[in-house]
Amino acid sequence: MQREIDGEILDVPEHVAIILDGNGRWAKKRMMPRNYGHTQGSKTVEKICEEAWDLGIKYLTVYAFSTENWKRPESEVNALMRLLRSYLKDCIKRTTKNNMKVRVIGDKTGLSEDIRQSIEELERVSAANTGLNFTIAINYGSRDEMRRAMTAMARDVAEGTLDPEAVTEERFASYLDTAGLPDPDLLIRTSGEQRLSNFLLWQLAYTEFCFMEVLWPDFNRNELIRAIRQYNGRERRYGGI
Repeated sequence: MQREIDGEILDVPEHVAIILDGNGRWAKKRMMPRNYGHTQGSKTVEKICEEAWDLGIKYLTVYAFSTENWKRPESEVNALMRLLRSYLKDCIKRTTKNNMKVRVIGDKTGLSEDIRQSIEELERVSAANTGLNFTIAINYGSRDEMRRAMTAMARDVAEGTLDPEAVTEERFASYLDTAGLPDPDLLIRTSGEQRLSNFLLWQLAYTEFCFMEVLWPDFNRNELIRAIRQYNGRERRYGGI
């Protein structure tokens, strides 16, 4: 969709995915504990949700906590879980205020019961909202997602409800956590790192990538527009000419 942004006409991607990277380094630069960076990073998420919708982005997906993040020091993981609990509760209020529909992807069975309940309530309360479709990846890993999808497919084949010959790319995608969501048009990763870190490996097959030096807590509207400008400089051919 084309929109006028700051005096120029830009093609705004429908779906933007972001790997939120650099919270710890941002805090370290300020001689603060890593958890301070995560707290500031969560505030940036709130702001970018509003900015994304204002710019015309319909779907925003963020990588908040990966299946590999459990390997971090226990004190940091516990702090992240406390921050997640607080964020989910606050998000329930914001979804009503901002008309935002929220979905959480990842292996929820690996989360504590109170967090799972908060996720269920958040998704229920926001289900009918018609604004930004906001997806949060928590305890998410793309290989794990595909493993769970294939396990579910194998179960359906064994039960006779799925014909193996009927498995298409579309059918496989319907078993993924992101079923019903369009694939991202643009992936942004902050902090200068240039890897996918097990994020949406299936869904990013034809996505444009934008790796930015800015640390996530410093990411703002101007940085988002800069990424959209990069996206406009690409020619998406999907394997054609």
